[in-house]
Amino acid sequence: MDRDHSPLAQFLRSARSRLGPEEAGIEEPVLGRRRVSGLRREELARLAGVSVDYYTRLEQGRSRSASPEVLDALATALRLDDAEREHLHVLARPQPARRRRRPRPQRVHPATWRLLEVFEGARRPAFVLGRRLDVLAHNRLAGRLIADFRALPAAERNQARFVFLDPHARELYANWAAVAADTAAMLRRDAGRHPEDPALSALVGDLSIRSEAFRRYWSDNKVHRRTTGSKEYHHPLVGDLTVTYQALILADDPDQTLFVYDVEPGSPSEMALRLLARWSEPVGVLSRPSVGS
Repeated sequence: MDRDHSPLAQFLRSARSRLGPEEAGIEEPVLGRRRVSGLRREELARLAGVSVDYYTRLEQGRSRSASPEVLDALATALRLDDAEREHLHVLARPQPARRRRRPRPQRVHPATWRLLEVFEGARRPAFVLGRRLDVLAHNRLAGRLIADFRALPAAERNQARFVFLDPHARELYANWAAVAADTAAMLRRDAGRHPEDPALSALVGDLSIRSEAFRRYWSDNKVHRRTTGSKEYHHPLVGDLTVTYQALILADDPDQTLFVYDVEPGSPSEMALRLLARWSEPVGVLSRPSVGS
């Protein structure tokens, strides 16, 4: 790989370009015009307490020997959040030479299947995302609210494919641009954690070819880890509704995340979910054989 285009070099340049001098606490001179977007290398190096030459080597991919202390100093200077800080450490971690091989298929634990059924009974959408944002399982209500991934071939049961390639997604999400940006950022985080995953590389390549929007968001080099938040939907059957969500890492597989949606009791959104639940087809959750790998 071209050193200047290494993931670490790209991430540092991108993060530096997004941080303005005012945000970093640097006073601008009265005269003169900045020729770069964001901080200059020397400004960031000074904030992090490292030499300009040392930081330049990192940003140009000529050094991957930064200590955890230096990485933390850079993360603090760049105002990185927890997910971005973790991503920086992952990218700077030396990778042992190993043969690229296909990861083992991910399987959803029986206890997780039972949880999905419990949330179905409570009229709450729930689903499980795995590596590469593969949709590993969902209950009926999540299928009704978002998409029934059961009806798709296993290779297409993927959240990123849905967001960027399915026209329905642009109508379903009230703020599709924000969802798309977060989706690309979640996939970017996966790429940092699993740089040897050929299926992930193939997915990114396919999305880059088929979606101009994905190319744009992917080039931002942002990373994102969902924990809690809210999302607005414009559903073709029940209209507008707002949900809050919790993202829970599953203990038996840290690459699986259980997402559970909730709504304000007595709100129009809860009424919409109740109505959607009545229309849900009387079948079980997503078929249990593993999907993806």
